Amino acid sequence: MHTPRYHFTAPEGECRPFDPNGAIYWRGRYHLFYIFQDPSLPHQGHCWGHASSPNLLDWTIHPPALKPDRADPEAGIFSGGAFLDKAGRPVLIYHGVGAGTCLAVPGDDDLIHWRKSPHNPVIPEPGEGDPGWGVYNVFDPHAWLEGDRYYAILGGKVKPDDRWDTVYLFTSDDLVHWEYQRPFYRPDPGWTGEEEDCACPDFFPLGDRHALLCISHPRGARCYLGRYRNGTFLPEEHHRMNWPGGACFAPESLLDAKGRRIFWAWALDQQSREKPLRGLGVMTLPRVLSLEREGSLRIEPAAELESLRRRRGQWRDLELAPGRELPFDELRGDSLELELEAGLAEAGALAFKVCCSPGGEEQTVILCDRREGSLLIDTTRSSLNPEIWRPFPIMRRDAESQDVPVQAAPFELASEERLKLRVFLDRSILEVFANGRQCLTQRIYPTRNDSLGVSLVAVRGEAMVHALTAWEMKGIRTSEN
Repeated sequence: MHTPRYHFTAPEGECRPFDPNGAIYWRGRYHLFYIFQDPSLPHQGHCWGHASSPNLLDWTIHPPALKPDRADPEAGIFSGGAFLDKAGRPVLIYHGVGAGTCLAVPGDDDLIHWRKSPHNPVIPEPGEGDPGWGVYNVFDPHAWLEGDRYYAILGGKVKPDDRWDTVYLFTSDDLVHWEYQRPFYRPDPGWTGEEEDCACPDFFPLGDRHALLCISHPRGARCYLGRYRNGTFLPEEHHRMNWPGGACFAPESLLDAKGRRIFWAWALDQQSREKPLRGLGVMTLPRVLSLEREGSLRIEPAAELESLRRRRGQWRDLELAPGRELPFDELRGDSLELELEAGLAEAGALAFKVCCSPGGEEQTVILCDRREGSLLIDTTRSSLNPEIWRPFPIMRRDAESQDVPVQAAPFELASEERLKLRVFLDRSILEVFANGRQCLTQRIYPTRNDSLGVSLVAVRGEAMVHALTAWEMKGIRTSEN
């Protein structure tokens, strides 16, 4: 009952990690690679799976693109990206576990078969006593071609103390010989903590600026915006894409033929504290990242998702008195898209409840609080399963981690601005987009078959619901090649 219908899920089943990697648009198809585990292989068998789609909805599952072999220097395949070489040919760059930065090139135009570089690792992990020891990290790589030179940034922390986040810049003329340059940017202690790193880096132009999409392992997905000059990134803004209690991790993007910057992220499983095992691999919906004219960051669901809409219901001009809850008895389900436009009082708060059981034993609350300037998802009563654990720091389930049932993000409405929500509910994953500038990702696990209700509550002050539109959503289609 928790397997999503219209989100991309791992055909291999349980995956941890399930990072999206190597995303690239090539010859009319979206290619998405991802980490999965093959238990028949040693060292947990970390591999790259491969799926492609002409439309972000119909996915063909291909044979695994990268697997560790006994003859390889690496023991597993971890995160990386894709770029075009000087001949315009796709190249995969990845972290070879226990080896360093590695490359692979396609053996066919459909990108089904891949050949690893005989020069791997092209950037080896430095050992104690090596020139790079204590100087730079060799971890999650991202690369691009700039002019006639290749650039690669490798994720990590500031050396030699391994405190604060940064990435390290390398350059090459031939993809074989790489030269270390310097840290790519300086961390700002006002934005990030000393325990954070910069992993899964993804660097690209966005409008007239540049963006560095990444994670920190303790806190999840995030994004820097800034200026890029002469091989150095100068961050001007830092945007969280995950908050304590959330599940958004390891983003990866591509640029498509329409000029859209589309990205996915791994939606972490949150079912158990005591069993930090692999859960079903689930990706977020494809999201479009862009800039407003004034340079602010926008994040919206890809328009292709609208073709999944089926039966539609609509309500208009609903006045909610303070404290009044309005259930929609004819609107029930666990695979829905909900679109809301509402006016809130100056200090008002409006709650959107989903997955409600008839007696309220289970319910998930989406709350926009205008007075507090926040948007949150409250999963305190989302499930009767006592094992649910929403860890913070995000990747830890030990005695020092905390269960955070309420994920709260900053979100302010201008004085006359209406609240505009797009809510995507797909069984165990919930994604909430607010006014094109905020997005929350959450995993939920109702236990009751009747936890299907939807309602609105004016928690504080009056609210005018100008429009509520709901669609049942059909599933995406997958096939094997």
